Amino acid sequence: MAQERIPITVAEGDGIGPEIMHAVLHILQATNAPLDIIKVDIGEKVYQQGERTGIAAETWDIIRQTKAFLKAPITTPQGGGFKSLNVTIRTTLGLYANIRPCVSYAPFVQTKHPLMDVVVVRENEEDLYTGIEYRQTQNTYQALKVITRPACERIIRYAFEYAKANKRKKVTCFTKDNILKLSDGLFHKIFDEIAQEYPSIENEHWIIDIGAAKLADTPEVFDVIVMPNLYGDILSDVAAQIAGSVGLAGSANIGQHAAMFEAIHGSAPRRAGQNKANPSGLLMGAILMLAHVGLPEIATQVHNAWLVTLEEGIHTYDIFKENVSKQLVGTKEFAQAVAERLTQKPKVLKETRYAAFDPFSYSGTKIHLQEKKPQKEIVGIDIFVDGETIEQIEKQLNQVQDPDFKLSMVSNRGVRVWPVKMPETICSDSWRCRYVSSQKGATLTHRQIARLIQKLADAGIDFVHTEQLCTFDKIPGYTLSQDEQ
Repeated sequence: MAQERIPITVAEGDGIGPEIMHAVLHILQATNAPLDIIKVDIGEKVYQQGERTGIAAETWDIIRQTKAFLKAPITTPQGGGFKSLNVTIRTTLGLYANIRPCVSYAPFVQTKHPLMDVVVVRENEEDLYTGIEYRQTQNTYQALKVITRPACERIIRYAFEYAKANKRKKVTCFTKDNILKLSDGLFHKIFDEIAQEYPSIENEHWIIDIGAAKLADTPEVFDVIVMPNLYGDILSDVAAQIAGSVGLAGSANIGQHAAMFEAIHGSAPRRAGQNKANPSGLLMGAILMLAHVGLPEIATQVHNAWLVTLEEGIHTYDIFKENVSKQLVGTKEFAQAVAERLTQKPKVLKETRYAAFDPFSYSGTKIHLQEKKPQKEIVGIDIFVDGETIEQIEKQLNQVQDPDFKLSMVSNRGVRVWPVKMPETICSDSWRCRYVSSQKGATLTHRQIARLIQKLADAGIDFVHTEQLCTFDKIPGYTLSQDEQ
């Protein structure tokens, strides 16, 4: 009986994308993998047709109807109005987990870290990548960092499940919760909670700055690292580069209903059409895809053939080194070399084996750390006002009197500047004015908040943004300023 064929969506992308995709498909075809390739256009060509998202509506349906999406790098036009298509695909399809293995291949690929074998597990849907930004005033812009409990639970549990499935010994969490006490603090808190469910796996937490320094200097002390979106994006590139080259790293983007696989590098338009680009990053993504769709034996075969090619010194320009490399080849020739070695196994590098159990199939739906709904109370409001000086702001605010509120402080760029301002403090033109209940411990209503805002409007005060101050079971859900109780 013929093996059932697996439908795969493929996008050739932009820049070097078509070249490296052709190379990867050549290797996949040589394995006789039961794949039905369905090609779609996304990216630059679609942008130029007037589709500002870079992807046509009918393409979404094709991706949904296939088992996986193999995507070459794409180019997002510069300038306002064009959101990253990579981010759009990940968030629209709910691809919450980004997995990026970063492995050294010494002595065949030059690296200062020959023992490195790190997997970065990156949250893929929120953080600053929501792209929620505002221009508040002439000189002040704001980006909103969004961290939610369900997303933290999904990605952190995925990291531990990945470690368990791959017999990894440790999961490390990177955050900046000494500064971002609420958002990154939540990520760290949930990491500590979930870690207790996996007693056989070591766990640890590092502040992101020293953690990044340690990763760059001594990566072999890490195993699996889980991080919020922005940190994971930056440090996975760092990890790939210090392992040998960003061009060798692929990634998997996994969700409950869909999956996308890609190289971690960009479209490199300066190298397009020259038959120079290294297809290895996209090939690594394709190997992860093979495992995901239930073809672990073929994934193993391709990965080992690639390792043999590296061992034999058949290298593209980006990793070619005198006295190490034996043959400088182009994109097509490298793919042909891998395809010719599909029955071989590496002799020096560690042989790879993908398990029949697919760790990428973990859906992340097991969300059970939800706490009972806390008692939420409004205790104040931060009102951001456009103005030139603190003296001007103070004069304007003195016009507004409301018996239910008192002005507790004014800050600028997070630094308190009223009732006391240090002469050295540099200010911009957006002032955060914190109003709290005039009765200590009293809660406020939405009507009271609305009345205060109306009074500010009647006084001609140019407020540009507001944030309610709430407590949850009497615990402040906002950061306190200096000396604030």
